[in-house]
Amino acid sequence: MKTTRKYTMGARAQAVQDTRHRILEALIGLAGVRPFAEITLDAVAERAGVSVQTVLRQFGSRDGLFAEAMDAAMLETEEERRTTPGDVDAAVRTVVDHYESRGHASLLMLAQESHDDVARKATDRGKAMHRAWVHDAFEPHDESTLDLLVVATDVYTWKLLRLDRGHSRAVTERRMRALVDAVLASVTKEQS
Repeated sequence: MKTTRKYTMGARAQAVQDTRHRILEALIGLAGVRPFAEITLDAVAERAGVSVQTVLRQFGSRDGLFAEAMDAAMLETEEERRTTPGDVDAAVRTVVDHYESRGHASLLMLAQESHDDVARKATDRGKAMHRAWVHDAFEPHDESTLDLLVVATDVYTWKLLRLDRGHSRAVTERRMRALVDAVLASVTKEQS
């Protein structure tokens, strides 16, 4: 009898976790296509297939939901961008892959940062995460090189090449790689 009870409690706990995950993914998905100010709890609940009351029971408030979703999105991004330090090919390929899947959402958040506190908090965290990723991926020797590598691999660089210029993904990756190579070559030249 205890085995059945443990299984039932485990199944309930798993169902609660699955529901939380669906709600978080619903909000993350909506944030990729709508400004934060236009995302209602009703829309999140509908997309997740739950009631608004379930959302509130899980997260306490809209602010609680947004804060936890931001944490979840940052963890997903860190996992997606994981690369071997010093592997320039993999780093550039990885960041372009990331922008191909999440670049539009990032640009939407950046467009909101001047007038929406939630968006500003998300973009501040995203910018810090990108800088830390560049530091880990490319292992620059000084702040100047780090600054230049951040710019060479930034979402706006991807936007200029991929969206504004209309280049293919492959061309965008090659041009971003050329920028990275130029920065790294200038450091090598200075050290010689």
